[in-house]
Amino acid sequence: MRGIAFIGLSMVLLATPGLAASPCENAQDQVTLNQCANEEFAAADKKLNASYREIQKRLADDPDTKKLLVAAQRAWMKFRDAECAFSSSSSGGGSIQPMLIANCQAQLTSERSKQLDAYLKCPEGDMSCPVPAAD
Repeated sequence: MRGIAFIGLSMVLLATPGLAASPCENAQDQVTLNQCANEEFAAADKKLNASYREIQKRLADDPDTKKLLVAAQRAWMKFRDAECAFSSSSSGGGSIQPMLIANCQAQLTSERSKQLDAYLKCPEGDMSCPVPAAD
């Protein structure tokens, strides 16, 4: 009886990775590739927003610096969108363009997230860092 249960469990476990595989792993059509790129961008944006909110929280007692953060982030978003429009322009508006834009946005957003995370890790007393250390 145990042998049958073990075989049954083994078959389920072996079949599960195929069922759990992301459609992005084997994407072959442009619609799916575009969706996957958008999902990657959304994940990067979610991480960026978490870091941004943490910085805003730490700047709660410093409204002037908080305004500078907001201005910098807005300018960065305009840059990101303009850069990605430029870098994808050779696609001529074809079906691949949304993927190129989303990939670019994901990459630049991940880089910006790393910048914000670095601000969150500044040592106490670092005058080159506008974000105070965590309490």
